[in-house]
Amino acid sequence: MTWLIVGLGNPGPDYAVTRHNVGYQAVAELAVRLGGRLAKHKRANALALEGRLGVPGSSVNVVLAQPLSYMNESGGPVKALMQFYDVAEENLIVLHDELDIAFGSIRAKFGGGDNGHNGLKSIRKVLGNGDYLRVRLGIGRPIGAADPAEFVLKQFAAAQRAEADVMVARGADAAESLVFEGLERTQNIFNSDGEVG
Repeated sequence: MTWLIVGLGNPGPDYAVTRHNVGYQAVAELAVRLGGRLAKHKRANALALEGRLGVPGSSVNVVLAQPLSYMNESGGPVKALMQFYDVAEENLIVLHDELDIAFGSIRAKFGGGDNGHNGLKSIRKVLGNGDYLRVRLGIGRPIGAADPAEFVLKQFAAAQRAEADVMVARGADAAESLVFEGLERTQNIFNSDGEVG
Protein backbone atom coordinates (compact mmCIF):
# COMPACT_ATOMS: atom_id res chain seq x y z
CA MET A 1 0.00 0.00 0.00
CA THR A 2 1.36 3.39 -1.02
CA TRP A 3 0.31 6.81 0.26
CA LEU A 4 0.44 9.86 -2.01
CA ILE A 5 0.97 13.15 -0.16
CA VAL A 6 0.50 16.15 -2.43
CA GLY A 7 1.25 19.77 -1.59
CA LEU A 8 -0.63 22.29 -3.70
CA GLY A 9 1.00 25.46 -4.98
CA ASN A 10 2.24 27.26 -8.06
CA PRO A 11 5.63 26.42 -9.60
CA GLY A 12 8.54 28.82 -9.91
CA PRO A 13 10.50 31.20 -7.68
CA ASP A 14 7.97 34.04 -7.94
CA TYR A 15 5.42 31.95 -6.00
CA ALA A 16 7.72 29.96 -3.73
CA VAL A 17 6.95 31.70 -0.44
CA THR A 18 3.45 33.00 -1.13
CA ARG A 19 0.44 32.10 0.99
CA HIS A 20 -0.93 29.90 -1.82
CA ASN A 21 2.19 27.70 -1.62
CA VAL A 22 2.06 26.54 1.99
CA GLY A 23 1.06 23.08 0.75
CA TYR A 24 4.19 22.95 -1.41
CA GLN A 25 6.24 24.06 1.58
CA ALA A 26 4.81 21.36 3.86
CA VAL A 27 5.68 18.65 1.34
CA ALA A 28 9.18 20.10 1.02
CA GLU A 29 9.48 19.75 4.81
CA LEU A 30 8.42 16.10 4.56
CA ALA A 31 11.07 15.53 1.88
CA VAL A 32 13.72 16.87 4.26
CA ARG A 33 12.48 14.47 6.92
CA LEU A 34 12.78 11.58 4.46
CA GLY A 35 16.32 12.68 3.68
CA GLY A 36 15.58 12.97 -0.02
CA ARG A 37 14.98 15.48 -2.75
CA LEU A 38 11.91 16.07 -4.89
CA ALA A 39 12.77 15.53 -8.57
CA LYS A 40 10.94 15.65 -11.91
CA HIS A 41 8.73 12.59 -12.30
CA LYS A 42 9.12 10.57 -15.51
CA ARG A 43 5.38 10.26 -16.22
CA ALA A 44 3.58 13.01 -14.29
CA ASN A 45 3.98 16.77 -14.53
CA ALA A 46 5.21 16.94 -10.95
CA LEU A 47 8.18 16.85 -8.66
CA ALA A 48 8.09 13.65 -6.64
CA LEU A 49 10.02 11.67 -4.06
CA GLU A 50 9.46 8.02 -3.19
CA GLY A 51 10.44 6.81 0.23
CA ARG A 52 9.42 5.21 3.47
CA LEU A 53 7.83 7.18 6.28
CA GLY A 54 8.08 6.06 9.88
CA VAL A 55 10.58 3.94 11.76
CA PRO A 56 12.00 0.57 10.66
CA GLY A 57 9.49 -2.16 11.40
CA SER A 58 6.50 0.20 11.16
CA SER A 59 7.13 2.28 8.07
CA VAL A 60 4.99 2.73 4.98
CA ASN A 61 5.62 3.53 1.33
CA VAL A 62 4.94 7.17 0.49
CA VAL A 63 5.22 9.37 -2.54
CA LEU A 64 5.59 13.08 -1.88
CA ALA A 65 4.61 15.38 -4.73
CA GLN A 66 4.34 18.98 -5.87
CA PRO A 67 2.43 19.40 -9.16
CA LEU A 68 4.37 21.47 -11.70
CA SER A 69 1.17 22.74 -13.30
CA TYR A 70 -0.39 25.93 -12.02
CA MET A 71 -2.84 25.60 -9.16
CA ASN A 72 -5.96 25.46 -11.33
CA GLU A 73 -4.58 22.43 -13.22
CA SER A 74 -3.41 20.39 -10.21
CA GLY A 75 -5.80 17.53 -10.91
CA GLY A 76 -3.93 16.16 -13.93
CA PRO A 77 -0.63 15.54 -12.12
CA VAL A 78 -2.45 14.15 -9.07
CA LYS A 79 -4.38 11.63 -11.16
CA ALA A 80 -1.26 10.66 -13.14
CA LEU A 81 0.64 9.97 -9.91
CA MET A 82 -2.25 7.98 -8.45
CA GLN A 83 -2.38 5.82 -11.56
CA PHE A 84 1.40 5.38 -11.77
CA TYR A 85 1.74 4.28 -8.13
CA ASP A 86 -1.67 2.56 -7.94
CA VAL A 87 -2.79 4.77 -5.05
CA ALA A 88 -6.37 4.43 -3.80
CA GLU A 89 -8.32 7.64 -3.12
CA GLU A 90 -8.43 6.86 0.60
CA ASN A 91 -4.60 6.96 0.56
CA LEU A 92 -4.40 10.40 -1.02
CA ILE A 93 -3.56 13.33 1.28
CA VAL A 94 -3.66 16.88 -0.10
CA LEU A 95 -2.11 19.80 1.80
CA HIS A 96 -3.40 23.24 0.82
CA ASP A 97 -3.92 26.81 1.95
CA GLU A 98 -7.32 27.76 3.39
CA LEU A 99 -8.69 31.31 3.52
CA ASP A 100 -11.52 30.47 5.90
CA ILE A 101 -9.29 29.20 8.70
CA ALA A 102 -7.47 31.57 11.03
CA PHE A 103 -3.85 32.18 10.17
CA GLY A 104 -1.61 29.51 11.69
CA SER A 105 -4.40 27.00 12.36
CA ILE A 106 -4.53 23.46 10.97
CA ARG A 107 -7.55 21.34 10.09
CA ALA A 108 -7.52 17.71 8.98
CA LYS A 109 -10.61 16.47 7.21
CA PHE A 110 -11.96 13.96 4.72
CA GLY A 111 -13.93 15.06 1.69
CA GLY A 112 -16.12 18.13 1.56
CA GLY A 113 -16.42 21.00 -0.88
CA ASP A 114 -13.61 22.93 -2.53
CA ASN A 115 -14.64 26.28 -0.99
CA GLY A 116 -13.54 28.16 -4.11
CA HIS A 117 -10.01 26.73 -4.03
CA ASN A 118 -8.91 26.24 -7.65
CA GLY A 119 -6.51 23.40 -6.85
CA LEU A 120 -9.22 21.42 -5.09
CA LYS A 121 -11.69 22.19 -7.91
CA SER A 122 -9.24 20.76 -10.42
CA ILE A 123 -8.68 17.59 -8.39
CA ARG A 124 -12.45 17.13 -7.97
CA LYS A 125 -12.99 17.58 -11.71
CA VAL A 126 -10.36 14.99 -12.62
CA LEU A 127 -11.17 12.41 -9.91
CA GLY A 128 -14.94 12.92 -10.11
CA ASN A 129 -15.26 13.53 -6.37
CA GLY A 130 -13.58 15.09 -3.34
CA ASP A 131 -13.26 11.90 -1.32
CA TYR A 132 -9.70 12.14 -0.06
CA LEU A 133 -7.90 13.33 3.07
CA ARG A 134 -6.87 16.96 3.43
CA VAL A 135 -4.64 19.03 5.63
CA ARG A 136 -5.94 22.60 5.50
CA LEU A 137 -3.37 25.25 6.41
CA GLY A 138 -4.99 28.45 7.64
CA ILE A 139 -3.87 31.66 5.98
CA GLY A 140 -6.84 33.80 7.10
CA ARG A 141 -8.76 36.26 4.96
CA PRO A 142 -7.50 39.66 3.86
CA ILE A 143 -8.65 42.65 5.88
CA GLY A 144 -11.05 45.08 4.27
CA ALA A 145 -11.79 45.08 0.56
CA ALA A 146 -8.59 43.35 -0.56
CA ASP A 147 -9.10 40.77 -3.31
CA PRO A 148 -8.61 37.22 -1.94
CA ALA A 149 -7.17 36.12 -5.32
CA GLU A 150 -4.40 38.70 -4.95
CA PHE A 151 -3.98 38.06 -1.22
CA VAL A 152 -3.11 34.38 -1.68
CA LEU A 153 -0.38 35.24 -4.20
CA LYS A 154 1.44 37.56 -1.80
CA GLN A 155 4.05 36.63 0.78
CA PHE A 156 3.27 36.55 4.47
CA ALA A 157 3.99 39.76 6.32
CA ALA A 158 7.42 39.79 7.96
CA ALA A 159 5.77 39.58 11.39
CA GLN A 160 3.94 36.40 10.30
CA ARG A 161 6.90 34.54 8.78
CA ALA A 162 7.99 32.65 11.90
CA GLU A 163 4.42 31.54 12.67
CA ALA A 164 3.93 30.54 9.03
CA ASP A 165 7.03 28.33 9.27
CA VAL A 166 5.61 26.68 12.40
CA MET A 167 2.29 26.08 10.62
CA VAL A 168 4.08 24.48 7.65
CA ALA A 169 5.97 22.13 9.98
CA ARG A 170 2.75 21.28 11.83
CA GLY A 171 1.06 20.63 8.47
CA ALA A 172 3.78 18.09 7.71
CA ASP A 173 3.22 16.58 11.18
CA ALA A 174 -0.51 16.33 10.47
CA ALA A 175 0.09 14.51 7.19
CA GLU A 176 2.30 11.99 9.00
CA SER A 177 -0.35 11.62 11.68
CA LEU A 178 -3.04 10.86 9.07
CA VAL A 179 -0.89 8.02 7.76
CA PHE A 180 -0.10 6.47 11.14
CA GLU A 181 -2.88 7.57 13.49
CA GLY A 182 -5.91 7.98 11.22
CA LEU A 183 -8.32 10.87 10.76
CA GLU A 184 -10.09 11.02 14.13
CA ARG A 185 -6.92 11.01 16.21
CA THR A 186 -5.30 13.54 13.88
CA GLN A 187 -8.29 15.85 14.21
CA ASN A 188 -8.11 15.57 17.99
CA ILE A 189 -4.44 16.56 17.93
CA PHE A 190 -4.34 19.23 15.24
CA ASN A 191 -7.77 20.79 14.76
CA SER A 192 -6.88 23.59 17.12
CA ASP A 193 -10.29 24.70 18.29
CA GLY A 194 -11.89 21.28 18.39
CA GLU A 195 -13.75 21.65 15.10
CA VAL A 196 -13.92 18.54 12.96
CA GLY A 197 -13.86 20.10 9.47
